[in-house]
Amino acid sequence: MFPAETLDRLSAAELQARLTGTLIGRQIVVLEQTGSTNDAILELATSPSMDGLVLFAEHQTAGRGQRGNRWESAAGKGLWFSIILHPQIQIKESWRLTTWAIGAISDVIRAEFGLDPTIKLPNDVQLHGRKVAGVLVEMRAQQKAPHVAVVGIGVNANQLDFPKELRDKATSLAMILGREVNRQEFAVALLRHLDRTYRERFVTELAKLSGAALAWAEAVERA
Repeated sequence: MFPAETLDRLSAAELQARLTGTLIGRQIVVLEQTGSTNDAILELATSPSMDGLVLFAEHQTAGRGQRGNRWESAAGKGLWFSIILHPQIQIKESWRLTTWAIGAISDVIRAEFGLDPTIKLPNDVQLHGRKVAGVLVEMRAQQKAPHVAVVGIGVNANQLDFPKELRDKATSLAMILGREVNRQEFAVALLRHLDRTYRERFVTELAKLSGAALAWAEAVERA
């Protein structure tokens, strides 16, 4: 096991305390190590009441990206986490969650660090032409309930080097900024923005649709 440095450990209690009133982040778990956060969170989220659960891992031993590619997840150097959601969209629309997440990551990197990230579809965020973050959305069908969506996110924060085969493809915030970033503060900013934009894109949209359906039903009843 490769424990994260004591001074830069993520704290579930502190993160959750600063995310009062949110959907995303109302429950937070931080593991020292796991294979994949996408797999681990499914073992915990056993009911729709856990919508918005966020699971971080200080180290992933089997992190994965698009098309099963391995994601390099150095211990204590990045943000490796997954979110459980029930967005009431069809599985074929999972791309909407991917574009939402990469857009939110890009927004926060720009706002917090003054950098100019670019989005490389379908699921990457880049700085200076190299990957700094990625998203992997996996959905599972439910017969009598909204489909379950797992939104896996990886952000390279404080790495100063990568394996030889990734050096011309990957970068980190610290490598671009010339200094380490506070992962806890960055995680708070990112989760807050993910929560706000998710509500705007999916929760508000659902409320509008529900309201329209109710108005239609009332009109039929009056006819």
